[in-house]
Amino acid sequence: MENHQRIYLDHAATTPLCPEARDAMIRCMTEIPGNASGVYQTAREAKRYLEQARSEVARILHAFPDEIYFTSGGSESDNWALKGITFRSKPGSHIVTSAIEHPAILNTCRFLEMQGFAVSYVEPDHEGFIHPEDVRNAIRPETVLVSVMWANNEIGTIQPVSQIAEASHEAGVLFHTDAVQAAGSLPIDVHRDGIGLLSLSAHKFYGPKGIGVLYIRRGIAIEPLIHGGEQERGLRASTENVCSAVGLAAALRSTEQHQAEESTRLSSLRDQLLHELKEALPDIIVNGSMTSRLPGNLHLTIPGVDDKALIPLLDINGIEASAGSACTAGSYVESHVLKAIGVPAELLRGSLRLTLGRDSREEDINEAARSIVQTVKSLRNNHRYV
Repeated sequence: MENHQRIYLDHAATTPLCPEARDAMIRCMTEIPGNASGVYQTAREAKRYLEQARSEVARILHAFPDEIYFTSGGSESDNWALKGITFRSKPGSHIVTSAIEHPAILNTCRFLEMQGFAVSYVEPDHEGFIHPEDVRNAIRPETVLVSVMWANNEIGTIQPVSQIAEASHEAGVLFHTDAVQAAGSLPIDVHRDGIGLLSLSAHKFYGPKGIGVLYIRRGIAIEPLIHGGEQERGLRASTENVCSAVGLAAALRSTEQHQAEESTRLSSLRDQLLHELKEALPDIIVNGSMTSRLPGNLHLTIPGVDDKALIPLLDINGIEASAGSACTAGSYVESHVLKAIGVPAELLRGSLRLTLGRDSREEDINEAARSIVQTVKSLRNNHRYV
């Protein structure tokens, strides 16, 4: 069965490089040998490519080019946003975030707590929503930043970001959002939505790994995370990764061009997959909201099955899926997101996250549903329970 065509259903973990990004990067690697920080002709050409990429990202986000900073990915962008704001603040300053953030936010907050900063973790409701009023109530006089993700990487719930940003602004507090899962799937307008800082990672929207963005609104003072040279207007030292930045911009442009129709297509395929699974396994539980959800995301709890057995068996059958975040894969840590939305303890080990993408087709959905049902029934018959 290992020789069967494989069906990839883990696009929330990473997406394949799209042809537009690949071709742009090959052209850049072939034509541009210079260091973008140099002053000679090939360096100026590299700088031109870099700034074109920055301008394209700014256009898509409805930002200004000088508000776009290239980083190594989402984790660095999240770290920089939180540490960069708090390190310029008074000792004992306060952050508000949610209990269902990505580990890049939660572990940074824990680090900041060890440095003497205070953090409040707002709890979600049972569908994974963070309510603006709860954020508003968590803000204190010493609060310097609110950070709430745009869309959850496990259960796919899309947050009311503009309302949360408004609640933050009413209290005179900066707002940051981890938009790593949202970018490419949802339209983003940083000025319309009142975003002060925003994190992106290219490999989540068909770009290369190892490159991301931190948007920092004009006028926001932030401490550098990486000290060294004067790259990125003196705020992010390191030789510029020009070809990856070019790939990121090309991938973001490609997803923008196909966003509306792709969102409709993926939502339809996701709903079809859920219907087929529910018909055969009526006791499965959908986690997260079905009314405000990332189009390609389906996160399930399957009673009577342990995901430590389910995921490897699906892999053997050619179905590549996960239980949750790729950043905790292999550790079998129970999901903090599922705990926060109230999934019972006895069901926490029965998780299956299926995330669709550009390469997902109807025939793949049918085959995946058949294989999942067969595998679940086999595990139950063999009493491989949680």
